[in-house]
Amino acid sequence: MMSLEVAVAAAMFVGVVAYAVLGGADFGSGFFDLTAGSSRRGAEMRTLVDHSIGPVWEANHVWLIYVLVIWWTGFPESFAAAMTTLVLPLLLALLGIVLRGASFAFRKYSATLGQARLFGVIFATASILTPFFLGTVAGAIASGRVPAEGVGDRWSSWLNPTSIFGGLIAVGTCAFLAGVFLAADAARSDKVRLAEDLRLRALVVGAVTGVVVLVALVPVSEDAPTLSEGLAGRAAALVVVSALAGTATLWLLWERRYSLARWPAVVAVASVVSGWGVAQYPWLLVDEVRIVDAAGASATLQALLVAVGLAVVVVLPPLAYLLRLTQSEEWSRH
Repeated sequence: MMSLEVAVAAAMFVGVVAYAVLGGADFGSGFFDLTAGSSRRGAEMRTLVDHSIGPVWEANHVWLIYVLVIWWTGFPESFAAAMTTLVLPLLLALLGIVLRGASFAFRKYSATLGQARLFGVIFATASILTPFFLGTVAGAIASGRVPAEGVGDRWSSWLNPTSIFGGLIAVGTCAFLAGVFLAADAARSDKVRLAEDLRLRALVVGAVTGVVVLVALVPVSEDAPTLSEGLAGRAAALVVVSALAGTATLWLLWERRYSLARWPAVVAVASVVSGWGVAQYPWLLVDEVRIVDAAGASATLQALLVAVGLAVVVVLPPLAYLLRLTQSEEWSRH
């Protein structure tokens, strides 16, 4: 039977997976915005990005808040250890989130083309860098570079092979997800040329990301042995599922079955993130603190599970409706 501590950790990790999938597709749109071309040539792409992520880009950060609240409430000492050690990449990620959101809003109300270009570049660049820094944080935790007592090395903790590859994989998966969803949006809107352009770009991004994941296995095996052992053991099934789902997505994109391609794309990203969590179980901070040792008082954990249950009832239905609405044909033609 699952212990109270593991139940709360699992609830927290569900938020990590949700943020990786929903926030990832949101962040990844910045890659296509940045590489869309000149103001005239890239106008159609940028209009599609605005239309696709406009209703959801703030809603997706609900998951980040959800994860942070559970972490600092349920496992406070490990949260403090991560914050004091990884303060630099976390601050850079926070800066990226703020700049991205502000620029996305300001671009719509720019008085001149120059202002629109400036805010567009800030939005797109921050969209790419933010998941990179969040990926380096995951790599630091997974490679055992966050000491239990906190205040670890503020540079080498996230500037190492596992963190760098973690950041690159985060950027690649975000761009891949966004490409698949944007291509489906373009196809539903009868923008055939744009859908074809996004299809080709998403195929390239997916293939490159797959290569990066395979290459990363070599340095990670040396740099993060506990994680590597878990990936080859208890998380192996999830790794296989992710690879199969990623391949299925590429095939469906190749066949121009855009709507269907969204589902295996989500499964691929959810599986690879879940594989990370399962691989490092039972550690909360790898090789430093186990989940059962990091947990706070039982009464606090029980209250957290009650809050999670309430969130499922109160928050999930409107979020599900919002996502269903933005993925409908009616919304695409709006």
